[in-house]
Amino acid sequence: MEKIALNTPFTDEKSVSLKCGDMVLISGTLYTARDAAHLRMVTNISQQKELPFDLKDAIIYYAGPSPSRPGNVSGSFGPTTSSRMDKMTIPLLEKGLKGMIGKGLRSPEIIQSIKSNKAVYFAALGGAGALISNAITSIEIVAYNDLGTEAIRKLTVKDFPAIVAIDSRGDCIYDIGRQKYAKNLP
Repeated sequence: MEKIALNTPFTDEKSVSLKCGDMVLISGTLYTARDAAHLRMVTNISQQKELPFDLKDAIIYYAGPSPSRPGNVSGSFGPTTSSRMDKMTIPLLEKGLKGMIGKGLRSPEIIQSIKSNKAVYFAALGGAGALISNAITSIEIVAYNDLGTEAIRKLTVKDFPAIVAIDSRGDCIYDIGRQKYAKNLP
């Protein structure tokens, strides 16, 4: 299958052009954020405070780093389970977040918000953190340094591999996979 080159910022035009199952290679800027960082950002939104980075047309990678070996930009940098962020995702999408990268299913409410906001959820391969780290060319902590591995980081990436798991129309690779499997049962 052909891989689609995708550069950030991740605009509506780019998000609506992708289909569930498309394989992409993302280049540009990603931001990392996990549970604790999401909670702080959602709190900032509810208190009408400034966010640590502009969410408009941004992509958040649900991940935290491991220590890097000497001479490497990053250690293993695999995705974390996305459903843990579900209760905090809608306010971020409403502020312009356009893409999320993680692993696993999303709730029906998040899928609806993805559709409403013309966003995309990408799946990265769990267990492939060492491979993913090869796509990272620079890392900078931009907020919440006190959270350690959960601090928000700005990653510069080149050809970061991902799959469109939920497209802007709400088509979900996990549902499609189950339907195909069910058709092949005796």
